[in-house]
Amino acid sequence: MASLLIAGTGSAFGCLSRPIAENKPRSTSTIVERLTQSSVDKIDLLLAIDNSGSMADKQAILATAIPDLVQGLVNPRCIHKDGMMATTVASPNTPCLPDYKREFEPVKDIHIGIISSSLGGHGSAACQGTTSASNVDMAHLLARTDENSNVNDIPTYLNLGFLAWDPDQKLDGEPDRPDPNDGEADITADSNADLNNTSLVGQLTSMVEGTGQTGCGFEAQLESVYRFLVDPEPYETIGIDAQENIVVTGEDAVLKKQRADFMRPSSLLAIIMLTDENDCSIREEGKNYLVAETGPGFRLWRPRTECATNPGDKCCRSCSQKQDGCPKDDSCTGPDGNAARLTPAEDPVNSRCWDQKRRFGFDFLYPIDRYRRAFTEAQIPNRKGELVPNPIFSDPNPEDLDSNVRDPGLVFFAGIVGVPWQDIARQNAQGQPDLLNGLNQDGEPVGGFKNSDELSAPVAGAASTWELILGDPAKYQPPKDPFMVESMKPRSGTNPITNDTIVAPTEAGWNGINGREYTIPEGSTGDLQYACIFDLPQNAVKTCDGAAQSCDCRAVGGQPTDNPLCRPDAGNDQEDPEPRSTTQIKAKAYPGLRELQLIRELGPQGIVGSVCPRQLLDDGAADYGYRPAIGAIIDRLKTVLGGQCLPRTLTPDADQQVSCLILEARNSQGQCNCADERMPGRLEVTGAHTAAKDEVLSLDIAKASGWDCVCEIQQLEADGATACRTNVGDIQDVHGWCYVDPSIRLGDPAIVADCPSTEQRKIRFTGQGEAQQGATLFITCSGE
Repeated sequence: MASLLIAGTGSAFGCLSRPIAENKPRSTSTIVERLTQSSVDKIDLLLAIDNSGSMADKQAILATAIPDLVQGLVNPRCIHKDGMMATTVASPNTPCLPDYKREFEPVKDIHIGIISSSLGGHGSAACQGTTSASNVDMAHLLARTDENSNVNDIPTYLNLGFLAWDPDQKLDGEPDRPDPNDGEADITADSNADLNNTSLVGQLTSMVEGTGQTGCGFEAQLESVYRFLVDPEPYETIGIDAQENIVVTGEDAVLKKQRADFMRPSSLLAIIMLTDENDCSIREEGKNYLVAETGPGFRLWRPRTECATNPGDKCCRSCSQKQDGCPKDDSCTGPDGNAARLTPAEDPVNSRCWDQKRRFGFDFLYPIDRYRRAFTEAQIPNRKGELVPNPIFSDPNPEDLDSNVRDPGLVFFAGIVGVPWQDIARQNAQGQPDLLNGLNQDGEPVGGFKNSDELSAPVAGAASTWELILGDPAKYQPPKDPFMVESMKPRSGTNPITNDTIVAPTEAGWNGINGREYTIPEGSTGDLQYACIFDLPQNAVKTCDGAAQSCDCRAVGGQPTDNPLCRPDAGNDQEDPEPRSTTQIKAKAYPGLRELQLIRELGPQGIVGSVCPRQLLDDGAADYGYRPAIGAIIDRLKTVLGGQCLPRTLTPDADQQVSCLILEARNSQGQCNCADERMPGRLEVTGAHTAAKDEVLSLDIAKASGWDCVCEIQQLEADGATACRTNVGDIQDVHGWCYVDPSIRLGDPAIVADCPSTEQRKIRFTGQGEAQQGATLFITCSGE
């Protein structure tokens, strides 16, 4: 008998979907799949913000999107029962109008924290904190108004470094009575709903803007997230030993305490990253710190000649490494008889974190698989390489009442990164990128950015959007969109989506993606050609004369710039290949390839947006600033928060029952009782159903969670099933589940009104049939 097993933590609805990670072969007839869970009642939201130079303009745009992000989570829209109209109400505690229903239940328990991309010099002499306090944030929570401050001066929840959304004032254990130990109850304006004089939007906006742009130029965007959320042994100090290798000592007790306070085991965990550069997470081991050495005259070693044509060749190595098994390479010997080094023009110190294997014969960065495992697997390696529990999928405090362990389906990673918005936008009926009316996979003109399925679909003569914007990093194949190719030299080619052609510095012309290529001055610290650019708001235009910081229009060595970010000199047009002024009127982004690679690896749990906004003039429009990116994030999370819709139809029998078994697994602390009258709608698992129970208990997450209790949740029959399928409101006196599918006249369409047009069906739980706090649901269906 073919069967399908899927899971959902704290689920109100079940979903038949594919796993985000590869299935392991099993010896049973039960096939295990992961479910993106639903009915989550708490969220831990981490904003990982790049704080290197050139980020202030992007942080300001993100700050304007904070109301959209907050409102979208804490006060979701009300959808009409026919699915065609939506409206908003005053607060999360305000009911929807008649015939309207929330997209999902308002989330009334949210932790929101911010970390930066600055981890110091990774053992090198760079970014020691002497020039900026922001150089060594070390993934500690930030709540500062001044980027040069060493302390958090913005009030946070119990001074823990993060904000806590608590509209019911229940965090102190006594709901509906404001107390100093409660969290924030005001969205945008202060009221007497809580005992403070702040608001969630106001505080979070100040925290975003206070992150600043004076952080380390070796941005460790991904490793900062790993360090805060995942690293089982975040080091306290880092240095170099007598053999000139990195050595780390101690554990960062401050960070581990912040992690334990911030991240709850039963929450949905969402990471939103904002960055305009590729990730540079340097491996903190061996001699990898050398890639960050910026001392006068220091240059990395030359790569062997094989690297230029095939970085995957076994002999593509640094000339400083052993050459055993490879033919002699004369280019590897310098004039002094030692391993040859690169010239300053080949190795500018500000451009060391791209295409490393080809350029240096060695990859100094952590592999992307480190971060994929962090967001999907229950065990990860510690410093010694031993497998230990992953903090994301562990219970940090077994003594409290929250004994659940987070399932991988409750971890989301969103990147607002360097990629042309045109490449990832949905396209309208004419095949043009359109953030307002682009068609989704169901042909609906919803606009916005593509979801995971749409990014994987063929486009513009390519196998997928990923092939356009990322290529195949494992095979060192570059993106098909030339604007996403990392290069110091001017590139050539045409964008496959828009037909915009790259304009060389010596030619007249302009395109709508990155303007034109520019001449990177010899003797500079280095730069790359841009993936995309956008107009700065008038109040953000800046002059790069004198000591101005983070400015891209400064003349280098007396040479005027032809940078497209700069205002043309008087009498010139932006299309002219002429020197430009020192006034910066546009902002930039570089190809964010490593962040995109991780998002692709995470499948449905990954979300991508462009750090280059479509427009910054009409702040009421749906394509303003980062509104499309925030919209993509909310759209993905609401599939979890609002209950899952089924992509496949189940076939009921003559009694309108479907051939499915639903199991509830939890850690009962040795008090398992499936017949407990306090939780009706459950049965002991017996007979042929025990095979499914055994399969559930064999899962890795079962061991990590300490599950000792598996009960069957009853499928409703007769009047109970009818009430489940036809009563749109809450049902308190019927305990169990039913299958709702209006397409076969099985239930009220209003129950599935929030589902995509191709997924208008659900498994609905009612009364005490919903999963207990900290429990995980599994479903196995046969005869599909």
